[in-house]
Amino acid sequence: MPLGKFQLQIVTQLEEMGRLTEEQRETIANVPEEMTGEELDKLLQEKYGVGPFQLLVAKGRAFGLPPYNVSRYRVGPATFERLPQDFCLEHLVLPVGQVGDFLLVAFANPFEVSLPAKIHEMTGMRVVRMLGREKDIKEKFSVTNQAAGFADVVEQIGEEYGTKEAAELEGAQGVDEDSGPIIQLANRIIEDAFYSGTSDIHIEPWEKEIVVRYRIDGICHEKLRLPAKVGPALVARLKIMCNLDIAERRLPQDGRIVFKQFTKKTIDIDLRVSTAPLNHGEGVVMRILDKQKSTLPLPMLGFSEENLAKYREVIRQPYGMILHCGPTGSGKSMTLYSALNEVNSPELVIRTAEDPIEYTLAGINQMQMHRQIGLTFANALRAFLRQDPDIILVGEIRDKETANIAVEAALTGHLLLSTLHTNDAPSTIARLTDMGIEPFMISSSLLCVCAQRLMRRVCKACRQEIEPTEREKEILQKAIGWSGPIFKANTRGCPKCGGSGYKGRVGIHELMIVSEELIEGINKELETAELKKVAMRNGMKTLHQDSMLKVKEGFSTMEEAVATVPPDL
Repeated sequence: MPLGKFQLQIVTQLEEMGRLTEEQRETIANVPEEMTGEELDKLLQEKYGVGPFQLLVAKGRAFGLPPYNVSRYRVGPATFERLPQDFCLEHLVLPVGQVGDFLLVAFANPFEVSLPAKIHEMTGMRVVRMLGREKDIKEKFSVTNQAAGFADVVEQIGEEYGTKEAAELEGAQGVDEDSGPIIQLANRIIEDAFYSGTSDIHIEPWEKEIVVRYRIDGICHEKLRLPAKVGPALVARLKIMCNLDIAERRLPQDGRIVFKQFTKKTIDIDLRVSTAPLNHGEGVVMRILDKQKSTLPLPMLGFSEENLAKYREVIRQPYGMILHCGPTGSGKSMTLYSALNEVNSPELVIRTAEDPIEYTLAGINQMQMHRQIGLTFANALRAFLRQDPDIILVGEIRDKETANIAVEAALTGHLLLSTLHTNDAPSTIARLTDMGIEPFMISSSLLCVCAQRLMRRVCKACRQEIEPTEREKEILQKAIGWSGPIFKANTRGCPKCGGSGYKGRVGIHELMIVSEELIEGINKELETAELKKVAMRNGMKTLHQDSMLKVKEGFSTMEEAVATVPPDL
């Protein structure tokens, strides 16, 4: 008989519950192929219309365990007091209650017989096993629903704002940014984001609610939903924390929160804050700058051996211009800081102009820009040229004035490093030409352009080795002349990666080193596509080729690589 003993018991229980007829039970019991538990669940739900909870009840009866509807359970601050969250996630169990010295625990796996003894050892309590759906238990650990740390604050906010009419809260009068729960909420959001490894916190006003999202490893996850009327108070509180004008709600504002002024915890971070008027109220985005986080050494940033050797050679040149390009959050600042750290020595004078200063580096003089008082990148650069520097870092080349002075500095015996927002290395030339820089000035000052992106690393603990499909083989072969076994992310994930299949990120780089042929091409004002061909002839690996190398080496997956950078034409 293809159905196993327990599968048969489940089907029999469904018949006894009146959910299946005798004929249906016979049909299922005599299916020709062997079926896994998942396949049987799918068949019963899709073909025979058995509801998820009815199936859980039948399984509970078959295994002699009381069923528990985990989807109705609300995770609170006390949920993981006795059993650590990591342990629960690893074994897919959830403590759902306590009666005297009995601990009620929902298990996803009914065959887990040794675990109750382990839980008893850890808690000193006797365990009552209950059966829960695996999907429901997993959802309680997902980032989206994990507002456990906010439950008490959200409850207080509900009490404070739930009793008042929405009309009262329309204007600033109804908003109390100094209320206890609002202060707690603002702090809790920042603390929780920091502990979750978040790079950016998004607070977005929707029509009927406020949504808080975290960007972790480049992907946004929804964290919390709050009543819409809380929005103005929360935004006002964040503005107070970074000394912005709380009365000005019509214009975007930028500020900085030095968080240790607002918390007793040992969290030494700054937040770069940007507010903007949106259609349903003001939105806030906060970039977390961890001051305790040191810069990584260059070899840790994902450079291939060939690119690392070339890049190290370039940053040791006495003068010239090194540009990094890529979108916001692609790791440009970290690479530049790591490069400065590598060349930093008592013999060299290094000056940086930044907006904002993201990391404080020992032995390097850093200047914070203040546009309101006229301290711009261009003004800072002019000042630096009179301060006898060897190396200058300019946060970003945004306009013609800054670009002109940067080129001038590179031509007069200084090593200048900066960033630019372009898609790839060759298009940087066109961007500088658009800014009004003469091609011969670009070719004579430029040393190299490094385009970069960050790609999610596949989790080493649960990644799965696979044979690439024909299309994937074709892409690999065309890009790096190789095809063989590659890795894919585990869809179920593991405790180490929080169930996502990915953990951390790795950089991919396109390093365009200036050569005689390239100088000639820039002077002739060749199209970007032509310059790309010239650079590739001179040994440049494109972003796509470097991403394929990371796939080959097992750092990431084909899906992630193609989603980050499209294949070359």
